Amino acid sequence: MEIYLIRHTTPDIEKGICYGQSDIDVTTTFETEVKQIHSIIGKTDASKIYSSPLQRCMKLAKTFGSPVHYMDHLKELDFGDWELKPWNEIPPSELNPWMENFVHIAPPNGESYQTLQQRAISCFNMIMAEIAQSSILITHAGTIRALLAHLLGIALKDSFQIKLKYGQVIKLQYKDHAFKILEGLTLEKIQS
Repeated sequence: MEIYLIRHTTPDIEKGICYGQSDIDVTTTFETEVKQIHSIIGKTDASKIYSSPLQRCMKLAKTFGSPVHYMDHLKELDFGDWELKPWNEIPPSELNPWMENFVHIAPPNGESYQTLQQRAISCFNMIMAEIAQSSILITHAGTIRALLAHLLGIALKDSFQIKLKYGQVIKLQYKDHAFKILEGLTLEKIQS
């Protein structure tokens, strides 16, 4: 069975703004990015498409022409009070402790990276239990990193070494009770 993890296309937001679960639209490069994503995937026998319900994922999910299952568990990290604030305006008394331990510390009224991973794993396990064929998951960088860390045995604190571009497609194969990356990502430099 093959699973495609796809990061949404470029969001329409200025650089330097903190956003996670804010419902940001996509840029005018959307159509071009979608064509590139579809050319990477080609024809697939994906039986189901799962997506974060945020519009930057929903719009991409709809381009596959199949029914989409929207799942809140596939949303990006909830940055709580920091959502849509410039990073340089977040008080250092809040930001610094989070930067030192982003795995366990949550932004005010948000969630920790560990919490995101737990909900992403829960969702992924549910998806794996109900599918027998290939599937597509359209989600966010934080969610993809958290899932890959779990699936590939990478320490969560090291998962930000996984570089993900907008519209990046990662093809995983599940065989003999293990996941293997077939395309879209090289992990040679990540230390656990």
